[in-house]
Amino acid sequence: MRILLDKFSKSFGATKVIEDMDLNVGSGEMLALLGPSGCGKSTTLFAICGIHRPTSGRILFGNRDVTSLSSQERNVGVVFQSYALYPHMTVAENIGFPLTVRRMTAAEINKRVAEIAALVHIDNLLDRKPSQLSGGQQQRVALARALIRRPDVLLLDEPLANLDAKLRLEMRSEIRRLQKETGITAILVTHDQVEAMSMCDRIAIMKAGEIVQIATPSEMYNDPRTAFVAGFLGNPPISFLTGRAKQGAFALDDGGLKLPLAALSGIPDGTALTLGIRPEHFGIGGDVPVEGKVTFAETQGRENLYDVVLPDGSALRSIQPARSDVKPGDSVRWSLDSKAALVFGEDGRRL
Repeated sequence: MRILLDKFSKSFGATKVIEDMDLNVGSGEMLALLGPSGCGKSTTLFAICGIHRPTSGRILFGNRDVTSLSSQERNVGVVFQSYALYPHMTVAENIGFPLTVRRMTAAEINKRVAEIAALVHIDNLLDRKPSQLSGGQQQRVALARALIRRPDVLLLDEPLANLDAKLRLEMRSEIRRLQKETGITAILVTHDQVEAMSMCDRIAIMKAGEIVQIATPSEMYNDPRTAFVAGFLGNPPISFLTGRAKQGAFALDDGGLKLPLAALSGIPDGTALTLGIRPEHFGIGGDVPVEGKVTFAETQGRENLYDVVLPDGSALRSIQPARSDVKPGDSVRWSLDSKAALVFGEDGRRL
């Protein structure tokens, strides 16, 4: 089921949250709405599911205009951060509740509950109450309840926020598996870029009520349009250096680093620039030597993460295969990969 937002706007009183947003989610696609708190991603999700009515614009499911329809009439499944399970009901009763509301027969409800419980791997928990379940199990119950109605659209609002790190990893793959197996169109709201990159076909990064960029995870990571997008994707995060154009090169103000870049051809000398360097592009195998002092080292198992401060006070991060010959306080001369450097103008846009 394709989802189309056509010139969608939403205001609360005099406060404009979203204005003239266009968004097209393909049938069977899983899209992430990614951005910081207050950017409008949850408002967009709530408008799609029918909790909020648009101030203007249209929302279409396929060719059907659902702008004025209630949530029940839209046939959407929603999973919230809180799970919202009924504590006095068993797992089976929680899952089957949407069908009970539809007044389906007990036999049909039991059959559908058994099918969906097997799909989400909780068929051995049907007689338990929510208080007897772990966080991951409760999350599976919430997913099963959203999917049992066979919705046209699945909406996920920060569904993994209450889980520990190991469970988040497990549930990321489980939700993606379910979405692929059912072929349902899904939208994930999150502020966690790892969730967005690992679970979704495309990502729409939002800032102040606008979609800044929409692309596949790899496209967005390798070809961000703005410094904001580059800074939002990547773990460990990208490092930024500020300097100026000088004879077709990026130069730090103290002259300690000069990096010739094809992107700067024709850029007037003295133009303010920001250079983005991802941790995997600084350390070993680059073409531009950079001297600095290690101020932080973190062992991450097979890899080590380092913070290196340059003579002018700027800092770069480096992630390398685990090594024991470098420690905080050491002076190093590592290489930077100029071909992978990202250059942004004073307005934050990519050059």
